[in-house]
Amino acid sequence: MPVQLTHLFQTIHYYKKMEKGSFLFQEGAPAEELYVVQSGVLQISKIIPDGRELTLRMCSAGDLVGELQLFSPTSKYSLSARVVESGEVAVIRREYLEEKLSQDLPLSFEFLKWMSQQYRKTQTRFRDLVLHGKKGALYSTLIRISNSYGNKTSRGIMIDLPLTNQELANFCGTSREVVNRLLSDLRKTGIISINKGTITIHDLDYLKGEIECEDCPIEICTVD
Repeated sequence: MPVQLTHLFQTIHYYKKMEKGSFLFQEGAPAEELYVVQSGVLQISKIIPDGRELTLRMCSAGDLVGELQLFSPTSKYSLSARVVESGEVAVIRREYLEEKLSQDLPLSFEFLKWMSQQYRKTQTRFRDLVLHGKKGALYSTLIRISNSYGNKTSRGIMIDLPLTNQELANFCGTSREVVNRLLSDLRKTGIISINKGTITIHDLDYLKGEIECEDCPIEICTVD
């Protein structure tokens, strides 16, 4: 989150505990608050018409959550935030944010830049889903997760975020069975390995080549 926005959240209204498995907010609910994650992990997702869940972001400490339609009396959340790991968020009311933005032009500029970056991230994820199919969606998801949660080791990039195959499938907008098959193919060819649920990517360039990676800036090619 930009430093200028961090300053804005130094004066927050209150802190709120999050319990694993609960929702911080749900799609369609009135959007009255914005949150800064202090601890824990949130999964930001959208339920698509056939009932499947499409995960768009994984948010942890320092992330700003709860994109708002500012200066709109009927603003509603367009996504849902489910708690993956218990923690705490700092809460700021929409009215207070609107007041501060209307009074502080540099702050408004920084907020607009942050919102624009979030939209760019979402657009590139949908681009991968549409242009590259299920395989490309999984490959791009692995690349994004490695940028957000990857640790370089002597064997490759180890993803320090335990994910089930169903959770990976939610990132790709597909079924767990499809992800199982694609991961199995990658393991057989040595592109990745999986040990106790932890994925290590041994050949990141292969994944990038398969989806004709455009080498987006690192701040865009993430899942947070």
